[in-house]
Amino acid sequence: MQDKDFTGSDGSGILAIRTIAMPADTNPSGDIFGGWLMAQMDLAASNLAARLAKGRVATVAVEAMHFRAPVQVGDEVTLTATLRSTGRSSMRIHVEAWARPMREEDGTTVTDADFVFVALDETGKPRDLPD
Repeated sequence: MQDKDFTGSDGSGILAIRTIAMPADTNPSGDIFGGWLMAQMDLAASNLAARLAKGRVATVAVEAMHFRAPVQVGDEVTLTATLRSTGRSSMRIHVEAWARPMREEDGTTVTDADFVFVALDETGKPRDLPD
């Protein structure tokens, strides 16, 4: 599969997840936990990685995560994933997260990061990516 199959027409990535930030996901200040957002990003990246690997994958690294703005309860969080590169058994996937306040039309980028995955066989050992 070619990289272009896993990016949107504008190159910004494919829609991987859209969810709503809920009260149970907040810290004592009322902002959404960074760990919750990171978990959503890992899920978004793993959706793409599993499609590309045609099977089981594991996250082996998260690189260069920058939190630019807080996510509030009720915000619609949209995550896109873009395949950056592949190796023999690995994939580097860039994830961007946007938050749109509940009653507004426009959102803002709140974070992005690169996730590295490896394709695994049925015993949990690295395996080659399919052609």
